[in-house]
Amino acid sequence: MAETAIEMIGVNKWFGDFHVLKDIDLTVGAGERVVVCGPSGSGKSTVVRCINRLEAHQQGTIRVDGIELTDDPGSVAAIRSEVGMVFQQFNLFPHLTVLQNLTLGPMKARGLPRSEAEDRARMYLERVKIPEQAEKRPGQLSGGQQQRVAIARSLCMEPKVMLFDEPTSALDPEMISEVLDVMVELAEEGMTMVVVTHEMGFARKVADQMVFMDAGEIVETGAPAEFFEAPKSARCRTFLGQILSH
Repeated sequence: MAETAIEMIGVNKWFGDFHVLKDIDLTVGAGERVVVCGPSGSGKSTVVRCINRLEAHQQGTIRVDGIELTDDPGSVAAIRSEVGMVFQQFNLFPHLTVLQNLTLGPMKARGLPRSEAEDRARMYLERVKIPEQAEKRPGQLSGGQQQRVAIARSLCMEPKVMLFDEPTSALDPEMISEVLDVMVELAEEGMTMVVVTHEMGFARKVADQMVFMDAGEIVETGAPAEFFEAPKSARCRTFLGQILSH
């Protein structure tokens, strides 16, 4: 049995009166790749944002790498240091070069000397296939390149878990595959990943577990083969029918 990387037990969250997450139970083993899908407004992004406390849950338990996520700033800091996050928007500092964007976290949060942080940054830029962009500013890059920089920036912190919140949804179609290719490679190297995405081809290729959400609930989970070929719930069948016909 693989050790558990992420555990969510009976997690509930409200935004005011709106019950956005309802009794979420989810376990992600170390090295497992989980793809979360579902219609807009189903709570997918909120789930991943709760895992590193970008959103606070009101009920239930979340553990990451054995650490329980509480209001205690120490627990939040400990978890965030192990969890990388890549968003729809790239969230790069526009006034810094790519290299400076990548070295900031390791130097500030991990105490790495600049030379070591720069070596690590160049290694990960190589890994996402844009080593030649190190001295440019984010505004000089395409959207796909900026998203690959954002992935490299997370990797520079050497996280145990990577969370992706619709990482390709802001990209032009021709840039989507360059980002997904990097994510496929990460998956093949055994990175623990939770990915919110509508890219079902990617999901079939890398997911160990599919999670379908609707109206704040996990409606169905399963291995990709059974999930795509024989979804159990009507809601999941409808969703897949709509998304796979595009």
